[in-house]
Amino acid sequence: MRAASARTAVAAVVVTGLCGCMVGPDYTRPTVEAPASFRFEPKQVADTADSTWWQSFGDPVLDQLVGEALANNKDLRIAVANVERAAGVVMQVRAPLFPQAGYGAGVGRYRFSESNTVALPADLSNPTNFGTVAATASWELDFWGRIRRQTEAAQASLLATDDARRALVLSLVAQVASTYIQLRQLDEQLAIAQRTLETYGASLQITRDKFEFGQVSQMNVAQVESQYETAAAKIPQIRAQIVATENALGILLGRNPGPIPRGKSVLALDLPAVPAGLPSQLLERRPDIQRAEQELIAANATIGAAKALYFPSISLTGALGTASTQLGNLFTGPNAAWSFAGQVTGPIFTAGAVSGQVAQAEAARKAALANYERSIQNAFADVETALSNREQLVAQLAAQERLVKSLQEYSELSRLLFDGGYAPYSTVLQAEQQLFPEELNLAAVRAQLFASYVAIYRAMGGGWVERAALGSPQPGEVRSPLVPPVSVKAGTAVVPAR
Repeated sequence: MRAASARTAVAAVVVTGLCGCMVGPDYTRPTVEAPASFRFEPKQVADTADSTWWQSFGDPVLDQLVGEALANNKDLRIAVANVERAAGVVMQVRAPLFPQAGYGAGVGRYRFSESNTVALPADLSNPTNFGTVAATASWELDFWGRIRRQTEAAQASLLATDDARRALVLSLVAQVASTYIQLRQLDEQLAIAQRTLETYGASLQITRDKFEFGQVSQMNVAQVESQYETAAAKIPQIRAQIVATENALGILLGRNPGPIPRGKSVLALDLPAVPAGLPSQLLERRPDIQRAEQELIAANATIGAAKALYFPSISLTGALGTASTQLGNLFTGPNAAWSFAGQVTGPIFTAGAVSGQVAQAEAARKAALANYERSIQNAFADVETALSNREQLVAQLAAQERLVKSLQEYSELSRLLFDGGYAPYSTVLQAEQQLFPEELNLAAVRAQLFASYVAIYRAMGGGWVERAALGSPQPGEVRSPLVPPVSVKAGTAVVPAR
């Protein structure tokens, strides 16, 4: 009966320690005023927010580069290591929820003072050897939820760190796509400059021949030469930009700087569809918003952990072992020793040490709440800006194409008039000087339009982030004997599913 009563008492203590009340506020998601719709969302949209949208450009080389970046990017590997470190913090913080066991052993030699008024035992030599071997156990009963609040905060920080990793995946894919598009834009501009240089070179040779036969003046030759050198000076600038862009893309891919393979030209890429979505869906789609919310959850839980310091701390300790002055008899029955104790400690006067921690935690929650609200507003603004840019670039591209077409006609007609003797060469020069930069601008605007679609998918987030993350290194579990593992995978014992 006594044994059964003892087991019942121990079970009651365990249940009380694990299921006691938790001081501090429980988290509830703040109310967010989201717009009903986006102002610049086009009429034609597609449900593609969860698709691997970069494949919609129709360029296998781009697809390969995105996969390589996800597998080898160094910043992404750092983010994975940070997640594993945060999982280790959760393991450390939650450990006091479980009984702690340890051991100890020691040997030594001691000499008692011969002037001691207490007589020493007759069988005790002086000096004497001694030895101890003991197993220890301790457990802090979490009546007020301090450890559980700390664990809650650590879990939220773990999820926030993983959201930072997912945000990096989102940013990395978008950066690779936009940088590759920029590279193809520069390739197109280089082709335009080289083609223009060849045309100007042919005109220069013809003009020089005409000058030799007295058909044109030296001023005409100088005009054509200046036109030729203007185009020639542009080519080294573009080539330098190409090398810099290749190097930047190489860093994203996790490789040393070097040449980058090319696929389709910027003229042959396909335009993806605009993804459909509502402003309210950004709360679940955007990793940066989810990270800000997890940081808010952590700050909220820290308040409870700080307030729990006002209450007493209750702990149990015990030890079982042997002690003897004769090492040979250390493990014999008479030398057995044990102890069991309970301890209650609590504050009476701390001169503001506890209230100061509570004030810090409450202030941190206010800051985290403001950061969460700001993240949502920034997300709304990102999407609106990206949709607006796309709309304006569509109109700008159409106008730029019409401008280039009219300048091409102007250049052709001015040359016909010059060849027929009806117009001076300055007319041809003026037309071609206007055409060359606008052709370069046309390639830039076309690339900007493709990049605007990248910005839309980046701003709206979506399930594609999870798909892309599958091609990147994954955080591992942090394990310890006899307790559940810690990871960010859904369904684990510590971190709940999203």
